Amino acid sequence: MRQCKVFINDVEAGLLQETDDRQYIFTYLPDYSGSPVCLAMPVRSTAYTSSFLFPYFYNMLSEGENRRTQSVVHHIDENDDFGILLATAHTDTIGAVTIKPIE
Repeated sequence: MRQCKVFINDVEAGLLQETDDRQYIFTYLPDYSGSPVCLAMPVRSTAYTSSFLFPYFYNMLSEGENRRTQSVVHHIDENDDFGILLATAHTDTIGAVTIKPIE
């Protein structure tokens, strides 16, 4: 399982996970009461689950030649959405959400 912390305006808001069978889980922290990640994922106590990377997080990824360059630079398979998200979405993102790998 791979996982990362999700921050909104530099406040830790939740945990995003990719299971070994490529299922995705996003959970807000129990004490988080700020803005939601997006309108489609309001703050709630139960986890969001999906068989694909949630659209909001997928849309944080680059496309085309930029994606190919990132996969080469970071030694990540170009089709590894979660890996590229972990490698690139911790700085210089558009909007309030950033992703930080758990170390």
